[in-house]
Amino acid sequence: MSNLPPAIETRSAAPEHIDALVDAGTPPLLARIYAARGIHSTSQLDYDLRGLIPFTELTNVERMASLAADAIAEGKKLLIIADYDSDGATACAVGYRALRAFGATVDYLVPNRFEYGYGLTPEIVTLAISSKNPDILITVDNGIASVEGVAAANAAGLRVWVTDHHLPGTELPAAECIINPNQPGCGFPSKNLAGVGVMFYLMLALRAELRKRGAFDYSGAELRKPSTLQNARPEPNLGSLLDLVALGTVADVVRLDDNNRRLVAHGLARIRAGKTWPGVAALMQVGGRDARRASTYDLGFVLGPRLNAAGRLDDMSRGINCLISDDESAAARMAQELDQLNKQRRAIESDMHETAMARLEALDAGEGYSLCLFDETWHQGVIGILASRLKERLHRPVIAFARGNHGEIKGSGRSIATLHLRDALDLVTKQQPGLILRFGGHAAAAGLTLRETDFARFRELFESVVQAMLTPADLERVIATDGPLASPLLTLDTAYTLERAVWGQGFPAPTFCDTFEVLQQRTVGGRHAKLRLRKDDGEFEAMLFAHAEPLPARVRAVYRIGVNEFNARRSLQITFEHWQPA
Repeated sequence: MSNLPPAIETRSAAPEHIDALVDAGTPPLLARIYAARGIHSTSQLDYDLRGLIPFTELTNVERMASLAADAIAEGKKLLIIADYDSDGATACAVGYRALRAFGATVDYLVPNRFEYGYGLTPEIVTLAISSKNPDILITVDNGIASVEGVAAANAAGLRVWVTDHHLPGTELPAAECIINPNQPGCGFPSKNLAGVGVMFYLMLALRAELRKRGAFDYSGAELRKPSTLQNARPEPNLGSLLDLVALGTVADVVRLDDNNRRLVAHGLARIRAGKTWPGVAALMQVGGRDARRASTYDLGFVLGPRLNAAGRLDDMSRGINCLISDDESAAARMAQELDQLNKQRRAIESDMHETAMARLEALDAGEGYSLCLFDETWHQGVIGILASRLKERLHRPVIAFARGNHGEIKGSGRSIATLHLRDALDLVTKQQPGLILRFGGHAAAAGLTLRETDFARFRELFESVVQAMLTPADLERVIATDGPLASPLLTLDTAYTLERAVWGQGFPAPTFCDTFEVLQQRTVGGRHAKLRLRKDDGEFEAMLFAHAEPLPARVRAVYRIGVNEFNARRSLQITFEHWQPA
């Protein structure tokens, strides 16, 4: 595989779009950054919730809302079948909190990934019946591929409603109702809703349906008449769930299009205003973050990993219970447990990464377009993170496998922008039916199950498929930046401005590229470099993590800026993400 340094490019932006944003009052630096991300009007930066895509455009959502309203009125027992990642946990929490506020009898069940695998399986249906005895199953962040599980539920006399956002296969499950912006025939303009976003939209539709049925008591309100229903209740404020929606959306790394940014912006605003749920506040606290300055970085790299650690190493019910708790002390205790699990996860991941890198040193990768690795000692819950790290390092699609049950191995894959991973796995299946036992996912990430004895055969066929889908140019890593940052703008105020904006997948946080003179450097924490730099007439502090070797006197660096807080003092922090000799 190529050892050439990555190319560094500056994102392009149409001058007329920059000028339009500046004329509308956007600071020039932000105008340049936004225009390079496809923003050409300040209307795209208006995060008023009235601009959300209407729920009426989501196929079947009004029908499912009507079914849910009937079920609430009839006292049916609803059971949410959750997923074991941050998106599934937050989607479960949104559904659980909202349905309870609407008067539903609701509980949840989340599969233990090590015993049951992913999604609504026949085994989960059996477990649901024996442990919860529900009338209706509602999947969140899963279900679109659960053909067998839905069939088993139907056979047992249960009704199933699927809420999901993953790409469907060739056959849809025979559920009573399905909402998924990516299902055939759905015209919802944003295909990037996370699972938690889909559930939030269902709750918006359900609230509208219950309003029509007079289910809410507006006594004292000027604009609405009091309900005549005996069991009427106050109308819940669904905006209170937006911190959960924001967390799941950012942590699931879905594309932050205009609609998703609107949801995330309001979720962050609630956290900053102290109007967040105890579990979210507790996760911020154990992560050492100031809720008043909550950012998308906090959601994606501080809260998300701690929540995910429960599903990776233990049982995601720990994370869900933290999010649905209204008791601050209980939420704080659960957040501490999640923090400890995350520390264990980091240690396991570090060991696995060392093993993988040692394997790579001994492996003659040649000109391979992909990488598939299996180690019987690896942990099922951490292979996705390992695949992500290796993909970033090698700029190749990577699938890491760990041993499962009954002679099977579980794989978790991450892909580069030029290869749609789920489509690649679909091609493998078409060429050799039965080789992949189960698979699902989307463009950037996917999971699959093989027989252990088929690993070598799969690796060869996957490589063949990837080579047919990519060109050598696709494998050359390119680092996109926002170009140089003038020294007068390398300030704490600029860092604050950028920190408060909404960044994420498809709308990346700004990075800059400049040449610096290295004045001083020392090792901190045993493995990190603390630098003193000069650029033009200014001197700046910087960090280069996981690098202790001396740097040359002059470097060309890709970097981001942020706020460093130490001993109650805040200062500008420059963090190198890539460097090469100048």
